[in-house]
Parts: sequence; C-alpha cells; structure tokens
Amino acid sequence: MLEKLMRRVVIPFFIVFIFAASFFLEKQPSAILLLVSGFLLTFVVNLHYKIPYAVYLQPLLLALFHWSSHLNWCYILYIILLILSVQKKLRISRLILLAAGYSSLYTFIRLTYLPLTKYNLLVSVQDLMSFILLVFLMRYLLTTELEKRQLLKRNRFLITHDPLTGVLNYEGYIQAIEGLTQKKNANFVLVLLDFQDFKSVNNQSIASGNEILINISRLLQTYFPDALAISRYAGDRFALILPDHDNAIDDFLSLLDSKLLGYEVTYCLTLFPAEVRTVQEIIALAEDRLFQNKRLLWMKREEQMVQSEKMKIVGELAAGMAHEIRNPLTAMQGFMQLSKSQSYNIQPWFDLIMNEIKRMNELTAEFLQFSKPHISNMRPESMAKCIDRVVFLTESQATSRGHYLTVSNVEESVLVKMDRDKVVQVLLNLIRNAMEAMIEPGHIYVRARQVNKEVVVDIQDTGTGMPDDILQNIFNPFYTTKENGTGLGLSICYKIVQDHGGSLSVQSTVDEGSVFTVKLPVMTA
Repeated sequence: MLEKLMRRVVIPFFIVFIFAASFFLEKQPSAILLLVSGFLLTFVVNLHYKIPYAVYLQPLLLALFHWSSHLNWCYILYIILLILSVQKKLRISRLILLAAGYSSLYTFIRLTYLPLTKYNLLVSVQDLMSFILLVFLMRYLLTTELEKRQLLKRNRFLITHDPLTGVLNYEGYIQAIEGLTQKKNANFVLVLLDFQDFKSVNNQSIASGNEILINISRLLQTYFPDALAISRYAGDRFALILPDHDNAIDDFLSLLDSKLLGYEVTYCLTLFPAEVRTVQEIIALAEDRLFQNKRLLWMKREEQMVQSEKMKIVGELAAGMAHEIRNPLTAMQGFMQLSKSQSYNIQPWFDLIMNEIKRMNELTAEFLQFSKPHISNMRPESMAKCIDRVVFLTESQATSRGHYLTVSNVEESVLVKMDRDKVVQVLLNLIRNAMEAMIEPGHIYVRARQVNKEVVVDIQDTGTGMPDDILQNIFNPFYTTKENGTGLGLSICYKIVQDHGGSLSVQSTVDEGSVFTVKLPVMTA
C-alpha cells in the first residue's frame, strides 16, 4: 500500500513540483528534455513490472531529469527510489552498493552545475553517509515490521487453531460457522465426533494420546479435502463442516464403517439451514444430539456389562454347583458298585447313601435360595426386637459350647423396612459362624447402634481370625474353609443385606478375631 502511494502520488508530485520550480527559477537548460525525462520517469516508475530492465532505466531517467532541472531538490527522488529498492528485501550488501551508486550519481549530476569546492565535496560525502544510514534505518524498520506481522499472524493462528494438530480449535470452529451462516445460500452439514475409548489411552500415555490425535486429524484432512472447516476441541472431540451435497454424508458414513479411525466414534449430523437458522441453534442442536447419542451408547454398554457380569456369575455358580454335586454322586456311584459284588445288597451303605442324598438336597435348597432369596414380606420392623429374637435362638447354643454372649441393643423405636425372617436368618448365620470360629470357649459381642440414617450391627468374636487372602473371597459363592461347608451361607447373607439396601462387610485380625458389620437404612418419618 505504501509502495503504491509513493509510486503513484509522491514521485509524480515531486516531479511536477521540481518541473514548475525549474521554470520559476529559470534554471532549465532545455524545457523539452525536462518534460520528456520527467514524463518517462513517472511512466517507468509506475509500470516497472511491465517494462523490461525498468530497474536500470529509473536511475538513468532520474539523472537526466536532475541534470535538466539543475535543482538539488531532486535529492528527494533519489531517496524515494532507494526506499523502493530497500522494500524489495535485497541483501544488505547489495543495498549498500545501491546506496553508494545513487549517492555517486546524485553527486556527479550536482557537480555538473555547481562549482567544485571543498564545501560541495564535503556535502557529497555527507550525502553518501546519509544514503547508507537511510538503508540501515529502512532495513531495520522493515525487519521490525515484518517480525511484528509474523508475530501477529502467529498469534491469530494460535487463537483460532489447535497447536497440536494444526486444525481449528473451538474459537476457530465458532468463527468458521459464523462466517458460513452469514453467506447467502450457504448449505453445509455440521458433524460432531466423540472418540469413546481415547481417554483410557491418553491416561496411560500422554505422548501416545497426542500421536493418536495427530493421526486422526490427518485422516480427516485426507478423506475430506473439500471440508469447509475441521476442528478439534474439548480434548477428544472433532467437528467437521462439510458442504451439503449428495455424497457428503455417505462419504462420512463409509469412513466410519471402514474403521480407519481406529476407535469407536459417537457422532451426530446437523443440517444448515434445513434444520436450524442461527449459529446458536446449530451449535446447541448438535451438542444435544451428540450428548443423547453418547447417553444411548453408555446405556448400551452398561447393559452389555450387566449381562456379561450375569453370565459370569451364572458360570461360576454352575461350575461350583457341579463340583459340589459331583462329590456325593461319586461316593454313591462307588457304593452302588460295591453292592453289585454283594448281590445288590445296599444295606451296609444305606445310611451313607441317604446322607449324601440329604447333602445334595440341602445344597440344592441353598443354591435356590441364593439365586432367589424371596424377599417379599417387606414392612417396618423394630431392629431391637429382631436382635432379641436372634439372641433368644442362639443363647442356649452359645452357652452349651462355653461361649459368652454379650448384647448391646438399640432402642425399640428404631425401625427398619425389612423382611424380618430374612434379616433374622442373616444374623443367625453370622453368630453361628462366630461360634464355629472359636475353637476354645470365647466371647461373642453383638452391638447395635444408630449412626445417622443407618442402623449398624457388629457381630464380633474372639476366634482365630482370617488372613487377607481369605477375606478377599469370603463372600464369593462356593468359597468355604469348612470341611462340610457349601460356601453359600455368607453369599446368601450378602445378597439379602444388599436387597434391603444395606451393606455387609468384615474386618479380621489373625489370632484376635473377626467383626462382621451389617448396615441397614433406618426408616424416617
């Protein structure tokens, strides 16, 4: 812009001014030569890009114009041509030579109409230094301005672009949509993509996550070269603005079907202006659709996880059940084979066979109870009365074994919505386990208390305790440390408490004892 102003306005103005001054001061040796040289200089300066060797014609025409005018005021024209040369970003060595050349040409022409005195020679030296100083000054100013422009350009880029992938960031994505919506007859498709499994990869290694994001952005730029804008925002989300033509959506869906992106993608499509009319509407509708699609995918995954967990539990139960039933069946098979040698007389093994059959019946009953606890008689019950009944049922058994039973109960006004028989079954099972955990006569503590909105029941024994490897599996089905246990008792207790909205936990120290804690929600007014 400045260069055009100098070529089209400043130089012609000074040529006309010097031409007029030359006539006014009556210094022109040839009016025709002055007029022709001034016109040609103006013509060459403004049409330099169309005229071959115009760079060499400009100083020659200026020298002719200077000589014709006999005015030192032509100095300013030499300065302007030198400034125009500096703007061409020549090397500093060439610029110094050019400055020396212009200075020498100006001095030579000036001395043709001025006397050769010491003063004029010193002025010539001063002119040379001025030209060279001007070169350095202009070079410095142009370099500073160039760096400033590059810095501003870089800052604008960082404001609107993602430094990692090079595509637009959220700010640039909004600006791109605003610019498109302001155009007449603008039709485009806004595509939002969310990569579901990327966060787990990024948590493992940030470097790997960054590399994946870079590859994804490159793939999007490769497969959608006609995209109006590509943006990355909110970590692992990408936005595509595609022209709304017949193949745009089909191309996008085919890319997803090809699995080239490498991750499961949740996406949504929003059409402008078919569905929305403003920037706020298209962004809000797209984000809402993406959220709904992510929610549906999350629910589907949860359902698959629950189904997978159910199948895993069923498999474990089936394996445990098969293992437990195989043992009595194997024993009964052996007894039947022995009876064959005794003319099929099973009398010697009849009691043993019946015990094994009884054991299978009990195992089957516990298995059915575990799979379906039949909690149906739910109503408000006093926790204190429930604990009193459990103590009444176990006190005699504890005394016969030499154990001491100490009870600290809650107030009768503390109510819990429960199936009383099932909760009694849980507490009975825990107290009987505490009795079996103490080889020598010991102490059993039953402590009940209300903590905030829960009733907490601790059943503590002074038995042998359990190591950590047992504690980790104690509530798993079919896990038992007893010779004749089925491994379903604590699993049934855990499920009953869980179905009541409570929790069952255990703490144990080897050679000191164990504490089982039952927490149930208290009914409020």
